[in-house]
Amino acid sequence: MTKADIVNEISKNTGIEKVTVQKTIEAFMETVKNSLVKDKNVYLRGFGSFIVKKRAKKTARNISKNTTIIIPEHFIPAFKPSKTFVGKVKNNVKR
Repeated sequence: MTKADIVNEISKNTGIEKVTVQKTIEAFMETVKNSLVKDKNVYLRGFGSFIVKKRAKKTARNISKNTTIIIPEHFIPAFKPSKTFVGKVKNNVKR
């Protein structure tokens, strides 16, 4: 499902204009990004958490040049779904 699909679905279910829904979704995503940049996690009860994870310094290999490189410690954004969300997906997804 793409962002456009989400906008269409929310607009159809709520009766709110697509332009308004799109602005709201864009504002939500921007707020989440800005919070994570400021090292503030975002918690959405019943859905999950947008968190910042720390990756430790590690040694890696560049196999094309056969050299060793050091990847410094860095931070990455991550999403951790809530237990109820995980439970719904586990019990309802059929492949």
